Parts: sequence; C-alpha cells; structure tokens
Amino acid sequence: MSKRIAVVGVGLMGSSLARHLVSAGYPVIVHDLDPAKVEALVKLGAKRARAADQIAAEVDVIMLSLPNSHVVNDVLTNSLKLFETGHKGLIVVDTSTSDPDMSAQMAARLRERGIEMLDGTISGTSEMLAEKNAIFMVGGAAPAFKECEPIFLAASKEAFHMGANGAGANTKLVVNLVLSLNRMALAEGLTLAAKAGLDQAQALKVLKKSAASSSAMDQKGDRMVQRNFLKPASTLSTSYKDSRLILALGAKLDCPLPLMSLYVQALASEVAKGKTGLDPATIIDFYRDLANIRS
Repeated sequence: MSKRIAVVGVGLMGSSLARHLVSAGYPVIVHDLDPAKVEALVKLGAKRARAADQIAAEVDVIMLSLPNSHVVNDVLTNSLKLFETGHKGLIVVDTSTSDPDMSAQMAARLRERGIEMLDGTISGTSEMLAEKNAIFMVGGAAPAFKECEPIFLAASKEAFHMGANGAGANTKLVVNLVLSLNRMALAEGLTLAAKAGLDQAQALKVLKKSAASSSAMDQKGDRMVQRNFLKPASTLSTSYKDSRLILALGAKLDCPLPLMSLYVQALASEVAKGKTGLDPATIIDFYRDLANIRS
C-alpha cells in the first residue's frame, strides 16, 4: 500500500513535490499558510489538512519544504507538535537547505519520540524539480532512507544516501558552493564579453558549447543576458541565506573558503540594493555596476 504523505509548505519547491507525488498515485495531504497555494493542489487531487497538529496522525511521511532550520524547528514544535505527541513509525523529511547541526539535533530529539527524520535536501531549482530533473541528497538512518527512496524517485531523477543525519545538509552546502561560484564565474565572463564589444547572447552560446560549459549556464545564462530576474526560480534572499550557511560550515571546520567569501560579499551588495526577491541571476548586476555598464 502506498505511504500516506503530507507536504507542509507548498511554495516553489513544495508545490512541485506535491504535484509529482499526486501524479505517482500517493495519497497526499497539503498544508501551507497561503490558502490559495493549498487550493491549487487540492484541485489536482491532494487533500487539505484539517489542522496542522492532526497531520502526523493521518500520514506515514511528512515532507517539509520550509525556508530554514529555525522555521522547521518552529513548525515541528508549535504547529505539528511532534515533540509533544510523538507518532512511532512516522518519518519526517526536511527538504530545506538546512543547518547541518540543527538538523542532526532535531533528528535526535524526534528519535526519542519514535520518529525518524531525514535531511532530504534537493539539488535543483524549482523549474528543475517541476521537470523531475533534480536529485535528493539524504542524511539519516539507512532503513528510513530505503523506506522513502520510492517517494524521492517519484519526484526526482535520482536519490543518494550520504550518511547519518546532517550528511544530506552538508552535501547540499557543498553542491551550492560549487554552483554559486559557477554562477559568479559566468556573470564575470559575460561582463567581460560585453566590455569587449561581444554580443552577450552569442558569447553565451559559445560558452555552452565550450570546455567551460556548466549547468549554471543552462539555469541562469539567458536570465543574465536578458536581465530577466522576475518570476524567479529561487530568490536572492534564499541564495544569501544558503551561502552564509556555507561560510559557517567552513568556519566550524577551519576550512578556508576565499572564493565563497567574495561571493557572499557580492550577494550582500545586491541585497543592500533591495533585490532580495529577484532571481540569483541578478548577480550579474554586481559586475555591471563594477564595470560601469549602463545600457
């Protein structure tokens, strides 16, 4: 019998998760503070949660798609009330880009209540997840991962078990570090192309075919060239939050991250200009300003 699943938080990522799971035939309950987002998924076959604190009693797996670990902790504690009630056998999957230490601590507390928690982080934009072109990187107990693997594969192209609780979160930060620096390199290259009098769109085509090609070019290249930062696949504020988690991990481990430090300062510059709700491709404007490109 298919596991009953709740998706809590149905924004850009959570709504795609819920849609894939409904399409795969899973019984899905959805919950969000925005009734319109819930209603859109109910029309597709999901069910509306009656109340947040009743969700755990109605499902086998709760998938959280929330902004950060502090919100996750608040929802687990005050909305779902899992630390009070406990539901033995329940599995909680946190798909957010989380703080690895907080994730491991929450998992340990839930385990005392008979609940397993996985940090089921996702690599891929909301657009990639919508196309099932994302992957899951998961930390937690191996048996819980095995139980949830069919769920992960219903919403993605592949799922990797990375180790104990916190390992999925650490993996996501490593992936985001490389992705962020690829984006920054692309923005710097396209800015040099413009200053050299090259057509940026044509330069991007060449880059995609060259030895320098990266997935960042497919995800953000056209947005940078066209300066199309609205209807974001993710937001600058989310990227800024994730990047600071990466620096914190590096500091904890005494691992120098000089390039990432520069990237965070570039993001801070754009955040200070009020661009938090734009797509992270707006990093190219950091370079445009430095290079005095006004057109």
